[in-house]
Amino acid sequence: MGDSVVRIALVQQCAGHDREENRRRGLEALDRAATDGAQIVCFAELAFDRFYPQEKATPESLAWAEPVPGPTFDRFAQRAADRGVVVVLNLFEREGERTFDCSPVIDADGTLLGKTRMVHITDYPCFHEQGYYHPGDCGAPVFATRFGRLGVAICYDRHYPEYVRALALHGAEIVVVPQAGAVDEWPDGLFEAEMRVAAFQNGFFTALVNRVGREERLEFAGESFICDPDGRLVARAGRGTEEILTATLDLAVIDRSHGRRLFLRHRRPELYAEWLGEKES
Repeated sequence: MGDSVVRIALVQQCAGHDREENRRRGLEALDRAATDGAQIVCFAELAFDRFYPQEKATPESLAWAEPVPGPTFDRFAQRAADRGVVVVLNLFEREGERTFDCSPVIDADGTLLGKTRMVHITDYPCFHEQGYYHPGDCGAPVFATRFGRLGVAICYDRHYPEYVRALALHGAEIVVVPQAGAVDEWPDGLFEAEMRVAAFQNGFFTALVNRVGREERLEFAGESFICDPDGRLVARAGRGTEEILTATLDLAVIDRSHGRRLFLRHRRPELYAEWLGEKES
């Protein structure tokens, strides 16, 4: 493969009640993906735990939060270094008295490049997230990994064009979306269309990696997918299946995309704050 070509893997797997077993299966999936040639390996939202926000937060459930770096991060960072792959995790993070929905990005030498913390926190039945997460305070970072510039939009953040556009303005080539999307949660095909439009408007690849499997109150759909900068679907995983979805991406097409050649160059940000009645960011 040329320097601009990278292979990405999205790990779509169920999570049982045993965190240690979930970690073990995640590391095994990372190894399989790396053996298959993946250079970037991504995991779904809270991939190594049951989806806590199905129930309202309690002191017992909040106690499951862990530091980053910490026990789960350290094991995946070591494996990333051993296999020479970039890894995007998603963990229930604790920092002091605060907890976050956090995606650390690990470079191919095992280095923590930084964290993304979910900014927009929802709350409705079976998604009681405001009891678990403080709003993210890391901004919309983009990380220069060995295999490309990665941004992360954690689940609910993908609905906010302002957030996704910020990743484009910071130079993202691939936007990874760790998600917990349930069966029939959204109108048919809508979240896929949303990511296709985001890819087209911003000139980057989008890679949404979803939870899968039946849990206490929800059944997660799977159907992870990848879109190219022209808004076309590159690959899609099955509904309700455990699998590793892989695709080969040519980052060279980004500069030729409508988003980069036209849309981003012709923005008029000096007008938007007045129109929206908001402070321009």
